[in-house]
Amino acid sequence: MTTTATAPDGLRDALPPSALAWFDEALARAASAGADRTAGPGGPAAAWEPRFAEAGRRCGPAAADAVRTALLRAARPGPADTARLYRHGSAGERRAVLLALPDLDLAPAEGLALVEDALRANDTSLVTAAVGPFAAAHLPAHAWRHAVLKCLFTGVPVAAVAGLADRSRGDGELARMLTDYAAERSAAGRPVPDDVRRVLALTEV
Repeated sequence: MTTTATAPDGLRDALPPSALAWFDEALARAASAGADRTAGPGGPAAAWEPRFAEAGRRCGPAAADAVRTALLRAARPGPADTARLYRHGSAGERRAVLLALPDLDLAPAEGLALVEDALRANDTSLVTAAVGPFAAAHLPAHAWRHAVLKCLFTGVPVAAVAGLADRSRGDGELARMLTDYAAERSAAGRPVPDDVRRVLALTEV
């Protein structure tokens, strides 16, 4: 089985030797699906998706995100399949979908539905993945501000927020929300996270 899909630099080196053949086959199957997105049940999609699900077991948790995102980029699932992989996936599978969003053929609204779902979760790994480049490019201002606050509430470092400096610059409403949040924390006798001050400083630039 051959494929024009290539793994990201360094990914194969990060895999255990026992996973290399499995990964090459999985990537080839995903690329085959990407070349024939009209395949029905039993076609290429049915062949690569089990590999997407088992990536953690085959490649180890440290490499699972990179492996799954590589498979998604090769397979290029359409909006319905992407949403299904997210909705029915494990936390790791959902995280990979979120990480791959900038490289998938989705309209902004289709990807944002998944980002918004992840931002309603309390799983910090999903929140971290949700505030990546796709959210930076497409999340409306009001929702983006609340995503920043979600990071503060859940302890996700604001360094994870893609485009933070650009989107925070001169944002008076974000500054007001952060100031209110800091005041509430102080009034309750709770420490104000350093990240609040970092983002407030960005809003003043």
